[in-house]
Amino acid sequence: MHQKLYKWFDKQKKTNIIKVKTIDISKIKNWTINQDRIFHNSKRFFKIIGIKVKTNFYKKNWDQPIILQKEVGILGILKNNKNDKYLLQAKVEPGNKNKIQFSPTVQATKSNYSQVHGGKKVPYLKYFKNLNKNFLQKQSEQGFRYFNKFNSNILINIKSKIRLKYGFIWVSLPELCRMANKKNLLNMDTLSVISSNISHNITDNPLHKISSINKWISNRDKTFFLKTLIVPLTKLKDWNYNNKAIVHKNKKHFSIIGVEIQTNKREVDEWCQPILKGKNLAISGFLVKKFDQTNHYLCRYILKPGLKKSVLSCTVNSSDLKNYEKDKNLTFFQKKVISNYILNNDLKKNRLYDNIMSDEGGRFFHCQIRYVGFLLNKSTRITLPTNYIWVSHNQMIKLIKEKKVDIEARLLFGSININKLK
Repeated sequence: MHQKLYKWFDKQKKTNIIKVKTIDISKIKNWTINQDRIFHNSKRFFKIIGIKVKTNFYKKNWDQPIILQKEVGILGILKNNKNDKYLLQAKVEPGNKNKIQFSPTVQATKSNYSQVHGGKKVPYLKYFKNLNKNFLQKQSEQGFRYFNKFNSNILINIKSKIRLKYGFIWVSLPELCRMANKKNLLNMDTLSVISSNISHNITDNPLHKISSINKWISNRDKTFFLKTLIVPLTKLKDWNYNNKAIVHKNKKHFSIIGVEIQTNKREVDEWCQPILKGKNLAISGFLVKKFDQTNHYLCRYILKPGLKKSVLSCTVNSSDLKNYEKDKNLTFFQKKVISNYILNNDLKKNRLYDNIMSDEGGRFFHCQIRYVGFLLNKSTRITLPTNYIWVSHNQMIKLIKEKKVDIEARLLFGSININKLK
């Protein structure tokens, strides 16, 4: 990071105060906690509900709590065309492990920018409201933790000067590239907007036609299914729901806890909320290979309980990097990819990208993912399992715009190609 930018961010860390205290969910003020669900008394923001999952894609069915937030939020970045700089803000979130990160110009739910909380207005909101649909890229959020949640990802080019508010700063593309390689520095929502605005290759020589990829997806949609049924939280099998938290019986998965927040640089100074607490460091990894001088990404077809349709994901995903070899949801192929390529320190030089980043800290508490992109040698041959396919750079961009790529794959693709941000 440039020295001037580092000093500015260091100042923000000192002046942006946030205190987060974990509390029993029964003590969350202004929220209703009952046997069915957890929701804000305004009936806005979000809810915690229970779902039963039936599927033939995974080895077994399961129950889980999940976040229901019907509102489509705004994730927007302003770009100044005159100097090619992007407007970001230093924003504190209760769930961020390092508390403060570089966030988009606007990062707000509808309840937030509608001021349901009775607090301050969201700065620069006027640039992102009531836009032509051509500006909007509605993208899905975490499909195992959110239930049918989408946000509008927007990049707006401006020419006129704007008054710079406290806590906001213009950042160049080279600075963004350096920031993307720093642990927990770029907010997940910033990366989401970036990944939705990567430039096409001038020449792109795909292995498959896009129509063939879509047909490949369609054929799997005919084979696999995943259905969800909303149920009371007290009816969730294998989960303990009491006044303190919602915790899985084997304690290997995430939990739902309460937090009490005090801060000086948000729309309101203090509030309470439920939040999803992660268990261990996760991993998402892409195998990348050049075919005919074009980077191709090895994508996996996947169904998720929080998404209505199938999506393409990274080559490998695991919620527990430390114990991935014991992860029953990982196939033999996925475990070999992680051990032989993704985490093989003898092949470090082949890593296109390797960094740890937080999930969005407004809903997730200390949830982190290690993102790794690994470039295979030309001579390396891999026999692909049934649900895997190579997708070229330009095809990834097209499929992202068509909402056919999940958030983990989008973020990793965007991080690898951040130097190609529009």
